[in-house]
Amino acid sequence: MITGTLYIVAAPSGAGKTSLVNRLAATTPGVAISISHTTRPPRPGEQNGDHYHFTSPEVFEAKIAEGGFLEHAQVFGNRYGTSRAETVAQLTAGLDLILEIDWQGARQVRTLLPECLSIFILPPSREVLRQRLAGRGQDSQDVIDRRMAAALDELSHYDEFDYLVINDHFELALDALRAIVIANRQRRITQLKRQAQLLQALLS
Repeated sequence: MITGTLYIVAAPSGAGKTSLVNRLAATTPGVAISISHTTRPPRPGEQNGDHYHFTSPEVFEAKIAEGGFLEHAQVFGNRYGTSRAETVAQLTAGLDLILEIDWQGARQVRTLLPECLSIFILPPSREVLRQRLAGRGQDSQDVIDRRMAAALDELSHYDEFDYLVINDHFELALDALRAIVIANRQRRITQLKRQAQLLQALLS
C-alpha cells in the first residue's frame, strides 16, 4: 500500500526551486528527490543512479512503449523521464517523494496519480527574476531575454498547482515547503494509511 505522498514541484527558471528542494530533502526526514532517467551523457562529476539514471535512447524508447514512465519529455535534444515503478516503490516504502518537473510533466503525472500534491515556486517580482536569470552578467541580452520569455511562459501555469510558495527569503520559503509536508502528514487520510495499526490498537 502506498503510504508516502508524491509532491510535484515546478517553477520558472530563476525561482530557486532546485536549491529549495535539495535543502528540504536534506533537512526533513522521510523526504526524497526522484532521480530521473535521461539519454544525455553524464557530465563531469555525475554518477549514475545518484544524479540521473543514464540510459541509451533505445532503452528509453522501449520504456516509453511499455508505459514505464509517469512522465517524459525531450529537452534540447535529450530525453528525460520519471520511472513509474521506482516512484511507486518509494511511495510504498513510506517516503514523501519530490518530482522536479515542469507544468507539462505535472499534467502527465496528475493523470496517472491524481492524489499527488503540487507546489509552484514563485519569484518575488519580475525584476528579481530577471536579475537571477542574468546571473553573473556573462550572457548576452538576447540570451537573457529568451530565458525570461521561457520563465514567464512557465509562470503562466501557476494556477494549475495546489500550493504557491514565494521565494523572496530563502529560509522562509523553505519553512513554507516544510510546513506543507508536515501538515499533509497529519491529514486524516494520510494518518489512516500510516498509522493503521495504532488506530486499530487504540480502538480495540
